Amino acid sequence: MKKLASTIVGVAALAGVSQAEVWNVDPAHTSIGFTVRHLVVTKVRGQFTDFAGEINWDGKDLTKGSVNFTVQAKSINTDIPKRDDHLRSADFLAVDSFPTLTFKSTKIVPGSGDNFKMTGDLTIRGVTKEVTFDCTNNGTVSAFGGTRAGFSATATINRQDFGVSWSKALDNGGLVAGNDVNLDIEVEAVKAQ
Repeated sequence: MKKLASTIVGVAALAGVSQAEVWNVDPAHTSIGFTVRHLVVTKVRGQFTDFAGEINWDGKDLTKGSVNFTVQAKSINTDIPKRDDHLRSADFLAVDSFPTLTFKSTKIVPGSGDNFKMTGDLTIRGVTKEVTFDCTNNGTVSAFGGTRAGFSATATINRQDFGVSWSKALDNGGLVAGNDVNLDIEVEAVKAQ
């Protein structure tokens, strides 16, 4: 009888534990954008258009979750084909040698309200560095036959840290292409069924 009672208590305790669930990134409603200074005086905007991602969380507590993204480097798009070809070359992303960019979260820390910080390993050109994103949980909604969650994330990285070092100096001391890359990511993820 004691054994049966212990088993029932154990099962009841497990039932109260939230289990991480898989949420797949919806590429049709997700954007991975970036901004870089050009000639110091303006910004060039671009995005990656081919990627896959997975979020594992219980739908409530992100700190117990994880995020994994893989981006196809050749999908870089700034709407200028000549510039995009240069960005794919060995001067920048070297897509023939390094076809993917990856991110894997290592820590998620809650902030105020729906905000949180997500730290993880970002790999570009085979170089892995720790990066922290400022994030917002935009909530969940039941739509189109499933449960969807939205997230926003921003971070600034120095491209030199990843071996992306091409540029030319200007007479005023600035660079043709700035070193700081501002990442701006909007994610819509669908709970796997």
